Amino acid sequence: MAKLALIEREKKRAYLAIKFAPKREALKSVINDTSKSQEERHEARLKLQQLPRNANPTRKRNRCAITGRPRGTFRKFGLARSKIREIAFRGEIPGLIKASW
Repeated sequence: MAKLALIEREKKRAYLAIKFAPKREALKSVINDTSKSQEERHEARLKLQQLPRNANPTRKRNRCAITGRPRGTFRKFGLARSKIREIAFRGEIPGLIKASW
């Protein structure tokens, strides 16, 4: 089980990414618009830099929903590989069976 502080930090990052998404998108559209003047684009860059660092969605780390493990997490299930294995062996994931060939 991961430390609760790390799990809470990830929740905070996810919240900030959602909260600042519209503002970030507006600033990025101004920065990428070549019809705007250089001064306007520079101001937009400075404002983008003023946003909280954790508001950037690339800083979010995928974690297991059960254990909080940061590595070996499958996007499709949102679970770590070990938890997928346990749950699949109990037959709780429909359509997922143990491979044999």
